[in-house]
Formats: sequence, C-alpha cells, structure tokens
Amino acid sequence: MTEILHLLSTRRSVPPVSLTGPGPSADELGTLLKIAARVPDHGKLAPWRFIVFQGEARERAGQIVVDGFKRREPQADEARIGAEAKRMTMAPLIIGVVSTAKEGAKVPAWEQELSAGAVCMNILLAAKGLGFDGSWLTNWFSYDREVLAQLGVHEGERMAGFIHIGRATQVPDDRPRPDLTQIVTYF
Repeated sequence: MTEILHLLSTRRSVPPVSLTGPGPSADELGTLLKIAARVPDHGKLAPWRFIVFQGEARERAGQIVVDGFKRREPQADEARIGAEAKRMTMAPLIIGVVSTAKEGAKVPAWEQELSAGAVCMNILLAAKGLGFDGSWLTNWFSYDREVLAQLGVHEGERMAGFIHIGRATQVPDDRPRPDLTQIVTYF
C-alpha cells in the first residue's frame, strides 16, 4: 500500500480533549493552509476563508463562546459553563473554515459549499501527513450568528467547521465503517 493510501485508510478523528501540543509551527501552519486551498473549486471562486485560533486567541474565542452560551442557557450550572469554556482551548491550533459561497455566481452555492467541506478534509489529511491529529467539529455556536459575528464570521457566511489540530495523547478505537454492500449500487 502506498503511503498516501495508508494515510487515507488509517486517518481517524481524535477528540479535542485528547489533543495536546506542541501544535504546528508557523511553517507547518502555512503548509496546512496551502494544502487546504488545493481543492476542487469550480469557477476559481475560492468560496471559503480561514480564521486561525492559536495561543491566547483561543482563550478570547472561548470567552466569546461562554458568553454566548450564558445568553442561550441562563440557568446553566458552573459545570456546563466550564465545559463550554474549554471548547476553544483544548487543541493547540484550531482553524475555522468559513464558507463564503457567492450567491448569483455561475457556480451553484451548493458546489461552493461542497468545496468548503473539501477544504476541511484537506486540512485533516495534511495535518495527519505532518504528524498531527485532529477533529472536524461544528458545535451549537457554529450556527449562532451573535457568536459567529464576534469570531469574525460575516453576514451571509457560514461556518463549515472548526478543525482542531494537535498531537494525540490517545487515539480512540476505530469506529464501525459503513457496509459497502448497503451503500453502493451500480448503474
């Protein structure tokens, strides 16, 4: 099996709670972002962009998330608030992938959104290729316009995902994968 096929067949998500530092260096981050942008992009629209959260920025983002959570769940106890506070600080690097699909473009918005999804997957694969692990997540705040605005997501944009990257302290067992006989048909 070639190295790329091995990477593709063994890559799996590692929860952010199981990710630690050190995270990618500045050069490695540059590599991740360059590879992220090498996805199918009909019309050359680049219908996505990145928000990088690292260092203290993760804590500032975490406070935005907590404030939004308290607004949504004013009766939440301290344990739940504490859990929300950690969402943006567990992994040493988080890359927010923002879908910037352009309405009215020659390329349908759906194809542009699929391109943003491909960006997320490329980041995970590139991270694995560089020796890191990661997880592609959306949480409640991926859909909360007030929180997103404070994180730098503009009106008309959508969060394709937060890609958490670090070094695995433990890798969970592989999950069951789909039975191909149940999902493949031949025309």
